[in-house]
Amino acid sequence: MKILNKMWVIALLVFVWSFTTGTTEAAGPQSVDLGTSGNFAILAKTGVSTTGTTAVVGNIGLSPAAATFITGFGLTMDSTNVFATSSLVTGRVYAADYADPTPADLTTAISDMQTAFTDAAGRTLPDFTELGAGNIDGLALVPGLYKWGTGVTIPIGVTLSGGANDVWIFQIAQDLTVSNGAIVTLSGGAQASNVFWQVAGETTLGTTSDFKGIILCQTLIALNTGAVMNGRALAQTAVTLDASTITEATSSTTPTPTPGVTPTASTTPTPTPTPGATPTPQATPTASATPTPECTVKSMSVSQKKLSLKMGKCRDVTVTLKPDGNCSTEGKTVTIKLSNAGKKRVSISPESGQTNSEGKVGFSITALNKPGNAKVTFVHEKIKEFVIVKVRK
Repeated sequence: MKILNKMWVIALLVFVWSFTTGTTEAAGPQSVDLGTSGNFAILAKTGVSTTGTTAVVGNIGLSPAAATFITGFGLTMDSTNVFATSSLVTGRVYAADYADPTPADLTTAISDMQTAFTDAAGRTLPDFTELGAGNIDGLALVPGLYKWGTGVTIPIGVTLSGGANDVWIFQIAQDLTVSNGAIVTLSGGAQASNVFWQVAGETTLGTTSDFKGIILCQTLIALNTGAVMNGRALAQTAVTLDASTITEATSSTTPTPTPGVTPTASTTPTPTPTPGATPTPQATPTASATPTPECTVKSMSVSQKKLSLKMGKCRDVTVTLKPDGNCSTEGKTVTIKLSNAGKKRVSISPESGQTNSEGKVGFSITALNKPGNAKVTFVHEKIKEFVIVKVRK
């Protein structure tokens, strides 16, 4: 961690680490332009498949493969034959054999996806190279350009710490492997729409993992059972899902509406744009658009019940508040309790946090220089859960 901190100080002195967007200074490299591929939550060339109860918020596109290679979604063709719908997709599904203008629009989107991959892969003068020998577990990564000649693994979790306009580009020469239950945490206002994982090999998101960012993958992107992703899965082969969730990453900055696509007062919901159109803010389903203030929390769960940490190391833990009924637990506060003995062994950041739209909030636990066990208790009103942390030399 000391080495990373020193590198951050040095990076602040280099002009390539900052650029200006309007009046807001952003750290990290220039963002990757997705072109029309940014209209999709999932975009692939050879196939998109799912098993189990998957949920996709955003559009799905497949080209040059035909719609028969989109499996498990129970597609219903629209009367225009331009797109299909699915009960598993909040958005539209497009394939290369649908009616015009879909084939040409998808060809453009696939080309834009490949251009974005080449752009991300071709960035030079990385700020960090071979960090952690490919194992970035437990690190807090500042905005910048990262490069590995190997694969990258995230066994338990990693934190991307920066502002809302900051950018991360990860150049990975082999596979990206996110282990079961691992979490990519965004802190300081960092946005998934500004995080780009350029992967030359395969990408695997393990069971119940929680991932953020846009994956530009040269081969397969696989989301295992219960994996959750806030970003985009853009693959030059296939995307496979198993009872997984993908929510397209959008910026918190609302773009100027494109003339002619703003709905009238009587239009509900906002139509999803066709592949060739300029993206407009994604319409959120009415049922989850606004968290219900009266929502009662039924229970709390933690991603890790036991942790074993070496002195000076840190791990991320995600706390999830489950509702009593069909409502959202977004915006609920979770606080931390530590005994005096525990405070000598671990530190927690932040000391309290608010849940996101999925009812989740992340905390980073750092082992101090006193060995032994510490009990970290997470509290929401009268509901409690705890994690036992074993600090070792």
